[in-house]
Amino acid sequence: MTAPIGIPPLYRSPVSRTLGSLLARAFGVLQRLRPPRPIHSRGVVLRGKMRWIPDATPAGVSFVDDAPPSPVPVVARVSRSVGLPAPFPDIIGLALRVDVGAWGHRRPDAGAWPVDDPDAETAPGRPGSAGGASLTTEPCGAVPQVADIELASTGWNVPARFALLPRRRTERARLGTLLPYRTPRGAVLLVARTSAGRPPATDPRELASASDTAWILTLGHATPAGPWHPFARLELRLDPDQDARGLRFDAVRRPIPGARAYGWVRALRQPSYVRVQPDDAEIRMPPAQPAAAGT
Repeated sequence: MTAPIGIPPLYRSPVSRTLGSLLARAFGVLQRLRPPRPIHSRGVVLRGKMRWIPDATPAGVSFVDDAPPSPVPVVARVSRSVGLPAPFPDIIGLALRVDVGAWGHRRPDAGAWPVDDPDAETAPGRPGSAGGASLTTEPCGAVPQVADIELASTGWNVPARFALLPRRRTERARLGTLLPYRTPRGAVLLVARTSAGRPPATDPRELASASDTAWILTLGHATPAGPWHPFARLELRLDPDQDARGLRFDAVRRPIPGARAYGWVRALRQPSYVRVQPDDAEIRMPPAQPAAAGT
């Protein structure tokens, strides 16, 4: 069973729970109008590999700091939030699913957390809950050794890194997590920016004229107000399999190793995910081998 995700009760996160409930209702309405995905309804599936940069600045997160010995397989989906055609500006989304079991990591929800952690009763990977928190789970079965990273076009500096910003061209967007991860050493954000190339398309209707060139991005980490530090290179190409039914991403259910979501983040975003993502959704895994260059 995938780690249970606690949504803190109203008295624990009143503002986030209220906003989360309002967002869930809005997403429910949108889903009836644009099934099955209320936003990012059209996207292009990519596959590739992630390489860690030697001697990168540590983040205090095992996903960043414990560099695997070889490239790690990734499956991804790039999309535009509202679905406006280029060149109209839109919120760009890039969701990554990384095979964290490929280099011997512990399950994604494992980590060393302080005993006096105020969110302990609803923490991912802890059985059960207390304080009236509700839980949502995924289907029973083997725990997938994957982590989901959800990025969207944001700004680079403070405060713009905490704002969603429409962009005309995907390769010019800074793609950030927007909301911070919680780690034993404090809050951490992730970002990706294009180093070379561009995605073949952001809409399946554009694939007929798409070229299979590599889209290369640099991933970085930062504290909420700190500078960005690069730690990995990501190379993505068009995936021959464009069936995205198994690509419903959730960075809270499937966090990167050594991190998890703050209680207020779960209260804000998980009600919407519970509303629009089916509990029995299939989980599409990254390819067994990273895509080779030129294939």
